[in-house]
Amino acid sequence: MAEEDMIAFCGLVCNECPAFIAKRTNNDELREKTAEQWSSPEWSVEADEINCDGCTSEGEQFKHCTMCKVRTCGSEKGVLTCAHCTDYPCGFLEELWNMLQISEAKERLDTIRKGL
Repeated sequence: MAEEDMIAFCGLVCNECPAFIAKRTNNDELREKTAEQWSSPEWSVEADEINCDGCTSEGEQFKHCTMCKVRTCGSEKGVLTCAHCTDYPCGFLEELWNMLQISEAKERLDTIRKGL
């Protein structure tokens, strides 16, 4: 993890996310590719929705992130990441990790937590 990485509440690295990169680079090809990859029969994503300034920013978030219980909770508690929360790990966080199958995010937060 680089020092300049923007870590989301859940442990994902925002600046490695295609929505973050597409917005920073104004890359429409990346938006199209990502929208196709992130769409499913239950969840439609349009290329113009692939824009994000990062989970913990005051700017724009990808539409899923605007509805994320982990993001809402972390924002309300004012923590830097969920690793900084007294309730770590909580059910919201574990549900998200399982749904998205993001074990690297859990490992990242565990490492942060050990350093506190």
